[in-house]
Amino acid sequence: MTLPGLPLPAHTKQFVAPDTWRSIEFASDLHLGEDTPRTFDAFAAYLRCTRADAVFLLGDLFEVWVGDDARHEGFEARLTALLKEAAEQRTVGFMVGNRDFLVGDEFLTDCGLVPLADPTVLVAFGRRVLLTHGDALCLGDTSYQSFRTMVRSAAWQQAFLARPLAERRRIAGEIREESRRLKLGQARSDWVDLDARATMAWMREAETPDLIHGHTHAPGTENLGPGLVRHVLSDWDLDTTDSAARAEILRIDASGFSRNPPDAC
Repeated sequence: MTLPGLPLPAHTKQFVAPDTWRSIEFASDLHLGEDTPRTFDAFAAYLRCTRADAVFLLGDLFEVWVGDDARHEGFEARLTALLKEAAEQRTVGFMVGNRDFLVGDEFLTDCGLVPLADPTVLVAFGRRVLLTHGDALCLGDTSYQSFRTMVRSAAWQQAFLARPLAERRRIAGEIREESRRLKLGQARSDWVDLDARATMAWMREAETPDLIHGHTHAPGTENLGPGLVRHVLSDWDLDTTDSAARAEILRIDASGFSRNPPDAC
């Protein structure tokens, strides 16, 4: 039974992998931008070299996305071209996160990406796996949940996207700096995690023994309860000098789950 007020969303979709697929790989929280050249290069090399039949990106590919019209210039144009190239080689699925929730149909269609609802039930290799970015389940972060409700509304998005692109970039930059300021001095262990009861309720309702999510930047595999396992994706960061370099993909195939460094040619 789900928690009152937080049922499995009605927009939950099911993605059935073709029988011919041998593996699917997952990544999230790359937070790519002009100031992440090493991370971008590593991601580009991975997309060009992976042997997976599909790559599913589960949110926060971008540090910030201010609207699909941004894809025509600067860094966004480079990443758009990379994703187009990748989607010509294999299926690339895309789920929005808390930093790139404004990604729309124009961008997805232009790049040839397969949209993934949050959450999505993946049926592959004899398994049912629940996929989500993860932020919707961080119920303990009440200020963020209020912000999330506001910015996911159609009215807010329509008003924001009506602003000139330069103004949207400025506003997004201010929000980004405020987020960084709030996290200064916080250990990662202090960041809000997914609510365990709500998470298990989603998994039980979806009949998915496994969950894959990102958002928390705390990669690992954990038993949540009897028959329920979550696989937390790694963030990617090869540019920050004051932290250990991080880049990892999660792979699922007929033998199960494995964690690996991104393939290089």
